[in-house]
Amino acid sequence: MTDSSGTAPSTTTGQQFAERLYVTWYWWPLPLLAAGLLAAEIHMGYPGVRSWLPYVVLLPMTLLLIVRSGRTKVTVEDGELKVGDAHVPLEFLGTVETFGAGDKRKVLGRSLDPAAFMLHRGWVGPLVRVQITDPADPTPYWVFSTRKPAALVAALRQD
Repeated sequence: MTDSSGTAPSTTTGQQFAERLYVTWYWWPLPLLAAGLLAAEIHMGYPGVRSWLPYVVLLPMTLLLIVRSGRTKVTVEDGELKVGDAHVPLEFLGTVETFGAGDKRKVLGRSLDPAAFMLHRGWVGPLVRVQITDPADPTPYWVFSTRKPAALVAALRQD
């Protein structure tokens, strides 16, 4: 059965792959330590109420930034690949390549097309590069981080 555009409608609904690119626990201490040191530095220069105010502002703000940095999601659901706020129908995906943590420099270096969509998280090792075959889309490919590249590739090939 085909729809009016002549293509077969997607029979898969629901979620085939889902991942949240959270910040791992061992990346938390350094920014919190830096915020604490900055608050202590400000504390030493001001007496009274202003001495504890930097702790109340800087430490929760740092926590908020760490948590928000780890809210990015990568999903394959309802016939679309969604990476962060971007999404593309699976019918417009071409070649899918995976790269380990050691190959990041090669992928993100000089060979990276400036028109490519990129969502890189430094605390996530592997990368995936997906070619975009939509002729109307100026983006040649997507490069994004994922902790489970094999599961993502399997979900993309299912459709």
